[in-house]
Amino acid sequence: MDPVSRTPTKPIDYATLSAGYGALLAALVVSARNDCKDPVRPGELPVLGLATFALAKLIAKEKVDSWVREPFVEETPDGERRPKGRRLRFAVGELLSCTRCVGSWSSLGVVALRLRRPREAGVIIPVLAGSALNDWLQSAFARLCAEADAAAEEARIPADRRAQRFSRAAGG
Repeated sequence: MDPVSRTPTKPIDYATLSAGYGALLAALVVSARNDCKDPVRPGELPVLGLATFALAKLIAKEKVDSWVREPFVEETPDGERRPKGRRLRFAVGELLSCTRCVGSWSSLGVVALRLRRPREAGVIIPVLAGSALNDWLQSAFARLCAEADAAAEEARIPADRRAQRFSRAAGG
């Protein structure tokens, strides 16, 4: 990220975002203090983390949620994303372009859902967590396939050509 001095923003724009996050967090704490009978237990954190990952990736990266980013982020055909506008609009664009940043807000929403609507959270959070696991498994599978293809290609190269290639790579 560029420093504030190199963006069309002012520190107050980021303070506005921080204040909004803090106000939502404070509202959740106050509302949960008196009438949440079932606090989040440490054993729930992995599933909540997976759900947060899936939601943040969906909002910040996936085409299906480009409508959320569109007022704030310019997306070029080659996949590059740049914040639009100036001041707060630009700052929101930066936030929506960063999965870690969106992840903080997503976590707040996921935990709020879990605390305030536990029955509904019992459906939504596992769906999001399953999506995250699927994403990781698909990535791992694609990598394994690519490695297997590379190994198969390497095995098809005659031994003498392989030796020449390794000799050249070693500088010989």
